[in-house]
Amino acid sequence: MTTTHSCKSCGMSISSGLLCQYCVTPDGSLQPFDERFERMVQWSMSREPSLARDEAERKTRAYMRTMPAWKDHPQLADQPA
Repeated sequence: MTTTHSCKSCGMSISSGLLCQYCVTPDGSLQPFDERFERMVQWSMSREPSLARDEAERKTRAYMRTMPAWKDHPQLADQPA
């Protein structure tokens, strides 16, 4: 039986480790905030084509605040939800 858990950065289901393949750099460390934020905004907009950029950013910030890897990140504290 395989146990899965969630990526600490994006919430994707993974079978091992703390981060998924999409949230790490080639050396295995967490991607910089700006890169991960942009990728998550783009993903959100691709899933909801009618979503405006500012709304996608707002939703992404709100979601990232719930993720262990980002919840205390200063760039999220400075922005409205």
